[in-house]
Amino acid sequence: MEAEATDAPPGGVEVALCCFSFNQDCTSLAIGTKAGYKLFSLSSVEQLDQVHGNNEIPDVYIVERLFSSSLVVVVSHTKPRQMNVYHFKKGTEICNYSYSSNILSIKLNRQRLLVCLEESIYIHNIKDMKLLKTLLDIPANPTGLCALSINHSNSYLAYPGSLTSGEIVLYDGNSLKTVCTIAAHEGTLAAITFNSSGSKLASASEKGTVIRVFSVPDGQRLYEFRRGMKRYVTISSLVFSMDSQFLCASSNTETVHIFKLENLISSRTEEPSTWSGYVGKVFMAATNYLPAQVSDMMNQDRAFATGRLNFSGQKNICTLSTIQKLPRLLVASSNGYLYIYNLDPQDGGECVLIKTHSLLGSATTKENKENDLRPSLPQSYAATVARPSTSAASTVPGYSEDGGALRGEVIPEHEFATGPVCLDDENEFPPIILCRGSQKGKTKQS
Repeated sequence: MEAEATDAPPGGVEVALCCFSFNQDCTSLAIGTKAGYKLFSLSSVEQLDQVHGNNEIPDVYIVERLFSSSLVVVVSHTKPRQMNVYHFKKGTEICNYSYSSNILSIKLNRQRLLVCLEESIYIHNIKDMKLLKTLLDIPANPTGLCALSINHSNSYLAYPGSLTSGEIVLYDGNSLKTVCTIAAHEGTLAAITFNSSGSKLASASEKGTVIRVFSVPDGQRLYEFRRGMKRYVTISSLVFSMDSQFLCASSNTETVHIFKLENLISSRTEEPSTWSGYVGKVFMAATNYLPAQVSDMMNQDRAFATGRLNFSGQKNICTLSTIQKLPRLLVASSNGYLYIYNLDPQDGGECVLIKTHSLLGSATTKENKENDLRPSLPQSYAATVARPSTSAASTVPGYSEDGGALRGEVIPEHEFATGPVCLDDENEFPPIILCRGSQKGKTKQS
């Protein structure tokens, strides 16, 4: 049933946000504004819960939260070369780093934190913020385009390998070695993303018409989707669902596309089991005699479902998440609104808009309620970023700043990085003072 969208944006075109990002498991949304930044929990359709808000850091243009922990990374236009890492529940700065040029993007999982500049990428060990590697031999990357697998057991990194073509470099963030290069597109890249396990990599070029999915780490092409043919668009976000069954793409148009990963390119040559399948095979065989561009279009799958916005020309990011046990499409826009749609995972079609939330207006604040209800738990940097391994148990009690411990959730043990490192204690190595300073010539380079 379609619900009336409330708090509809007047005109829907004014740019209200400096930046916005979903966290790694799509349970939280972070926004940056001229006045500071806010963090929201995405656990309800009807209610938007504000987990944290900060008005002390102006002009925030990068804000990234580590899963549902208290760790948040912030970059402001007032100091665009400085990255600040905060424990927002304690209201303390964990550390800060300064770089040789403006920071363009930051990616993080439970093992690595990446800082992308236009001509270099810095790789940190997130448990102690030690700088492990600086990648200098990379093509100019003016948008800071890069992707990091949220699965810290591999920590794959992907970034453009060319300024003129759609080549992707796949890099192992754990072994600190290049894995392979992938010739993904003829044109330059606009978006790249990993699935939750780090076994697939999706990409789109600046034309925005074709989206491809590759296997990791061998770089073989698995799927190919056509977003459209009539016009070129700017793809602003590309994201897999957590179960890797769907891929979602948003752009500067009014349409968000959702693709279903079901027809492997290699499987299309198998023997058909039905008469219609045989006819289809004959038809596809005929495409071998057509021009290459026409043949490619015949072999590309179309969108399984779509979501419609009532405006275009804005930067949007999308994600696919399960909220209140149902699959949802979420779209956050630079106009300052979050749009929530119902998604039919069986039949697809057009997603139904069921709720619109203002990201700049009033929202329910969960901070005080959580502080009153949550049992006493360690809140050191090590507790925020990493959990030491337990014995033979396969799971440990789940804990998140959004009340996971209260709900009794269980999180697989592999979700937590190992190693008891505590930056809040200066008697442990490395002391927090070592985390402040300039990153110039302090690490291995490649």
